[in-house]
Amino acid sequence: MAGLDELRVTFFQECEDLLDRLGSGLRDLAAGGGGGAEQDELVHSVFRAVHSIKGGAGAFGLDDLVGFSHLFETVLDTLRSGRAGPTPQLLDTLLRAGDMLDDLVRAARDGGAPPQERLARIVAELDLLAEGAGEDTLEDFVFEPLALDLGGTDAVGPGDGAGAAGFDILLAPRGEMYMNGNEPAALIAALATLGPLTVTAGTGRIRPLAAFDGADPGLRWQLRLQTGATAGEVAALFDFVEDLAEITIEPLPGTPPGPDPGGLPAAAAGESEPPASAPVVPPGPATDPPAAVPAPAMPAPATPAGGGTVVPMAAPATVRVNLDRVDRLINLIGELVIMEAVLSRIIADAGLESNSDAVSGLDRIRQLADEIQESVMAIRAQPLRPVFQRMERILREATEATGKRARLVTRGAETEVDRTVIERLTDPLTHMIRNAVDHGLEDAAARAATGKPAEGTITLSAAHRSGRVLIEIADDGGGIDRARVRRLAEDRGLVTPAAVLTPAETDAILFRPGFSSREEVSAVSGRGVGLDVVQREIQALGGRVTIASEEGAGTRFTIALPLTLAVLDGMLVEFGGQTMVLPLAAVAETLSPAGATLHATGATGQMLANRGRLIPVVDLAARFGLPSPGPGHGPGVFIIIESESGTRVALAAGAILDQRQVVIKSLEENYGTVPGVSAATILGDGRIALILDPDDILRGAGAAAAGAPRMAGGMA
Repeated sequence: MAGLDELRVTFFQECEDLLDRLGSGLRDLAAGGGGGAEQDELVHSVFRAVHSIKGGAGAFGLDDLVGFSHLFETVLDTLRSGRAGPTPQLLDTLLRAGDMLDDLVRAARDGGAPPQERLARIVAELDLLAEGAGEDTLEDFVFEPLALDLGGTDAVGPGDGAGAAGFDILLAPRGEMYMNGNEPAALIAALATLGPLTVTAGTGRIRPLAAFDGADPGLRWQLRLQTGATAGEVAALFDFVEDLAEITIEPLPGTPPGPDPGGLPAAAAGESEPPASAPVVPPGPATDPPAAVPAPAMPAPATPAGGGTVVPMAAPATVRVNLDRVDRLINLIGELVIMEAVLSRIIADAGLESNSDAVSGLDRIRQLADEIQESVMAIRAQPLRPVFQRMERILREATEATGKRARLVTRGAETEVDRTVIERLTDPLTHMIRNAVDHGLEDAAARAATGKPAEGTITLSAAHRSGRVLIEIADDGGGIDRARVRRLAEDRGLVTPAAVLTPAETDAILFRPGFSSREEVSAVSGRGVGLDVVQREIQALGGRVTIASEEGAGTRFTIALPLTLAVLDGMLVEFGGQTMVLPLAAVAETLSPAGATLHATGATGQMLANRGRLIPVVDLAARFGLPSPGPGHGPGVFIIIESESGTRVALAAGAILDQRQVVIKSLEENYGTVPGVSAATILGDGRIALILDPDDILRGAGAAAAGAPRMAGGMA
């Protein structure tokens, strides 16, 4: 049973890759697909993905999944055969069918149930599109695996093929073909429908069970097919397994050459003469393997227009690793970083010369630790593409619920982020895509009145910048109606009528718990759960979210996230007798108090004149209730931090001690939430240091930070 459970887990892991390939192919088709051979290959790729899911589901008795996949295949086959064209209506249905297939896979894996009403609706649409609509419904389709007796040399059809038109075919499945649920007997039965077929099983390469290798089962078949079908029609039967098996198709003597069907090696393309490297081997006894197994014939190297030969690139080898093992390795790297800091402190206390062997050795250890850390982080790093693809489905569901038309444009989907960040990013992005459709985009009539196209555009982009990942969600809607937001906030008691708010502060109301600009509850929003959840979840990831909006032109949300949740580059600062860590990514610049110009505000406040602006000053010692320097002892340094929106605050600290990488240790899990602090770390001397939260400090600076005036005439 344990082995079956492992196979089931492997099947669902494979389904994730297949669903990814399915979604990518359908989106490329919907985007135009390039036409011609490129479009045909996209259809074949989508078909193979659905077929592989169906085959694996059949092996585990997942009848609902098998039935839906079969119906999905039937519609895709109308595209493959040319009986239907890739119309927008057809592709829209296929995209939603892909979403439902994803739901069925998850339901089969987790033991849940997909939405039955939506399932019935999509099945009905697929039935109408399929040839012979209504015959292969989910309810009446029964999966029955084919069985074929291959004992000895069984002739499926009469004749030996001498002097007749047809093909000699070698089929040697690799282990991947069986793992994906594909059945060779079904392929052989399909070949038999094209004409008389002689089957010879080669069992001589099968190893004893103790030495069996699942990657190379050893079983192969030599097939002789007498048929008037073309090489392309024969090759089409192997479309969805061509990369999972060794396949050669050679014309029988006297068979006229046919057109190149593409998709299989040259021998399968109907060449008039088989390559010398792949001779035709007649079938022998079942217990005696072919003397020389034909190798797959390789197509001739392509020659680019400028001359030379294009050498095909081999796919990189991959291996599946349990994520817990990677996490353990990352924790060990963190301990190595801490130990390197301890050794640095010991060497400094010992007063060793900088050119000593111990110092040189420690420098080399530091370099190796950095390289190992980068390599391990690269293992955990994954592209945002799966999350972005899921947002396309969220958009389809939101437009269907609201009746609005919208398209999603994605950029930077290959931007890599730590896997932990990706796993926790789906919910915030889902909220924001729904919010953009429901609140950001106008309806078709309002857009037409302002000269906009009826279909709105939502742009989802990602990029690396300054050691962080920036994700932007922008719409071309009407922008934030700040007067309405202010009125609703007053009605809900969130602000007083006398309060003076800047545009940024008005926009920040959208992140207040319970605030919603939708007065009636809909399928998408209006329940008061939305952007406040987004802000909390992004902050929990060590990130921040900001808003920029222009009335009539749209709204843009920017999420800034750390590349990893394990290690960060920090600046060690001292104030009030304590040492804390300030994330380096938030630091804009540092200033000496000797060259700084300060202005008093209110009873105790101060503003720092910097580059034509007045920046509020936050005394870190006072902020955390620590003793401040005595009279006449001002700050030793000003550290200016900046938010993604450009808001700046000057932190008054005693001194900057060092700049180094620190290992992040969760404070919430081990203690609790501390205002102004995001996490903790361990220093080289064993002391625990708190990691400051720049965003919380910026928010605490209040209105002065958001509405700091520019100085008349500016400053150098």
